[in-house]
Formats: sequence, structure tokens, C-alpha cells
Amino acid sequence: MTRSVLCAVDISNGEIDAPVLQKAAALADMEGAQLDVVTVLPDFGESWVSGFFESDFHDKALEEAQVKLTALCVSALGAERNETIRHVVATGTAYQEILKTAESAGSDLIVIGAHKPDFKDYLLGPNAARVVRHSNVSVYVVR
Repeated sequence: MTRSVLCAVDISNGEIDAPVLQKAAALADMEGAQLDVVTVLPDFGESWVSGFFESDFHDKALEEAQVKLTALCVSALGAERNETIRHVVATGTAYQEILKTAESAGSDLIVIGAHKPDFKDYLLGPNAARVVRHSNVSVYVVR
């Protein structure tokens, strides 16, 4: 039996990931599994780029991301279902943070969307492809 389904979404895409969330919720419900939803913010780190932002920029970005992630979950799945979801906002490289979150949550399945493929990424987007390639658990890709 599946313990946890991790759904990776990009909150900067607006409602485009709603079908991904809905599929993840359906898969979690079929298995009686916990639904976790993760979004990843870019890490400006200690590089010279971070000097261009206010010192509390990252904290504000995390708070805003949490609000947007919750709003997306409520919009796609409803307020009642949202109450049972574990929301995760990570910082770093998207595919690496998705894999780390899956490992730490004990996820048995990762659900991710494949959006806007261009010529070089015709079959999958770069993050979805990397998650599929490097994951130790099954990955369900929603088109």
C-alpha cells in the first residue's frame, strides 16, 4: 500500500497545475495515502545575485509561496481536502528538492506535470525528465 503521494507543482504557472493536483489526489485517495504537495523556489544563495535583494526577501517569498500553494490546493481540490494535505515550500533546484522531499516524506509515488515542451525537451520538461531519471520511486507524469 502506498504511504504517501508527493505532487510537485509550480505556483508560478497559476492554475495550470490544477489537473496535476487532481490526478495526484485521486491516486492518493485510491491507495488511502497521504497527499503531500511541494513547490520549489529558486535559491539565490550566497551568490552575488543575493546582494540585490532585501535581507528578508527570502522569508517574504516563502510566506507568499505558502499562501499561493494553499490557494492552488483549495481551488483545485476544495477547502475540506486541502485540510488533509501537507504543504511543502522548498528552496533550491526544482528536481533536487522534489527528490529530497519525496525521500524525507517517505513518498512511494511522485506526480508531476510535463508542460510546454520545446524542441530540446520534446517529450518531457527538464524538471520532470530529471525527476523521472533520478527518482528511486515511481513517477506519474501528467500531460
